[in-house]
Amino acid sequence: MAGPFPPPPPPREEVRRARGHLHTRRSDRRAISHHYDVGNDFYELVLGPSMVYSCAYWAAPDGTLEDAQRDKLELVCRKLDLKPGLRLLDVGCGWGSMAVHAAREHGVSVVGVTLSQEQAVYARKRVADEGLTDRVEIRVQDYRDVADGPYDAISSIGMAEHVGAERYLEYARDLHALLKPGGRLLNHQIARRPQRDESSYTVDPFIDAYVFPDGELAPIGTTVTQLERAGFEVRDVESLREHYALTLRRWVANLEAHREQAERLAGPGRARVWRLYMAASALSFERNRIGVNQVLAVRTPESGASGVPLRSRTWN
Repeated sequence: MAGPFPPPPPPREEVRRARGHLHTRRSDRRAISHHYDVGNDFYELVLGPSMVYSCAYWAAPDGTLEDAQRDKLELVCRKLDLKPGLRLLDVGCGWGSMAVHAAREHGVSVVGVTLSQEQAVYARKRVADEGLTDRVEIRVQDYRDVADGPYDAISSIGMAEHVGAERYLEYARDLHALLKPGGRLLNHQIARRPQRDESSYTVDPFIDAYVFPDGELAPIGTTVTQLERAGFEVRDVESLREHYALTLRRWVANLEAHREQAERLAGPGRARVWRLYMAASALSFERNRIGVNQVLAVRTPESGASGVPLRSRTWN
């Protein structure tokens, strides 16, 4: 290790590069492609039939992953108060699960945007198979290029982690501008614990190199502040930290149950990276090192009528 020879080249799964201008349209497209264009068959092994790659919502720890993911999508729809005839923008739509659920169960028209070509192909097929092509449009498009607002509601589920601190206010302002007065945003986002010196925060080198290039986490207080600065009224913040630990445990179990097939599809190196990153993330959620929150925000009109019920949440 200390000899005259240079270190071996990094494995092909690593995409480390000089950190220049982060979160341009080009750099974001490249980072998203690295993580999400691994192969839809690989993601089906890990995520299961729901094909939802974000925190599920568990009624009980021994429930099924599919039920918990359906309940999460329904929770988002209820918070957005979706009704037939409304128009929803799903930012970072993934494989189309939210778009299909919202259109099928709540009768809304949906535009879903993603930067992943493979996700878009898969999502469009799901939409067609469900007979929803008249109500759901899936685009390969940067959210910054969406120009056909206003929308009645916006969902952003597990996407904002890719935005980056230097672009977050722009992200919030863009979504605010795309909403009608009285429209709602549901922002579902992983958060980290705040640091005494926020300027010392650095992205975990393993995650940056192998998993989420250019991804960044922010404390929930920072996220709320930026949404408010963009003009939103934040109406509800719900922590789902323990729910994500349960979700990750199920994903790890899926990967281990299909390990040989996963290695054939994505390669042994990537399969090992995913097993390590998901298991480590589960521990981080369990030990309160990171969390995940749903923030409901409204573009409240000048009249002050938010449209949110006086009691919007019922505690068990």
